[in-house]
Formats: sequence, structure tokens, C-alpha cells
Amino acid sequence: MDMKLELVAVPVADVDRAKDFYVEQAGFVLDHDHTVSDDVRFVQLTPPGSACSIAIGKGLTGMAPGSLDNLQMVVADAEAARAELAGRGVDASEVDVQPWGKFVRFADPDGNRWSLQELPAWSAAARGVDPDA
Repeated sequence: MDMKLELVAVPVADVDRAKDFYVEQAGFVLDHDHTVSDDVRFVQLTPPGSACSIAIGKGLTGMAPGSLDNLQMVVADAEAARAELAGRGVDASEVDVQPWGKFVRFADPDGNRWSLQELPAWSAAARGVDPDA
């Protein structure tokens, strides 16, 4: 049985501020923004190239805004990813080189923390990912 992670709820305090951050600064694609009622607003955003999206909004989760730590995405080039984020005004960390990959970290305006990982060649090959793609 295949199971594919499709959607992760990200708790935010100000939906419009978070939406602007993820679209304008982090470069996510706005899939849709729908107000269901006075108590429910659903905004779905997808990182470029990802099969998994995030949902921000109102009435979606009981988690406290900013409580997610280390949401991780894989990138082909950590240096290029950092440069792109920094160029869009994101306070991104320097590239952290570890034996298991290169990492760039940043947080959204609520403090939800993200990590971008460039896989090492040995890991990428084992997962069937072309490290030079």
C-alpha cells in the first residue's frame, strides 16, 4: 500500500501575513484561498516542485502559531536556495555543512521553522535522486 503525504497544517496567527510570506518571500505557489465561514478559512500553498502542500488558515488546527519545528524540504543546491531566499528578503541561515547534507534554515513570521536539505551524493543516489538535477 502506497501512502503519500499530501498536506501539512502550519499554524499561523495572521493568515494574510503568512500567505504573503510564503508566496512573496518563500516562493510557494498559492493553490487556493477559500473562506468557508466566519470560523474557517483554508489557504493551500505548495513549494515549487513539491507533491506535498501546506495549509494555513483559520479553524484548521489546534496547534499554537509558530509551534512547528524543522519542517524539512529537499533542494538540489543549498547555496542557490539560500541565495534565492535571501534575495526575496527571507532571513535564511548560512549553509550548514554536515556529513548527511547541507542545510539552510529559516522561519516564517510566526516562528514555524523550516530546514532545506541538499542531500549528499551517496544519499541522493540511494534514493534514486540525481544530485546534479
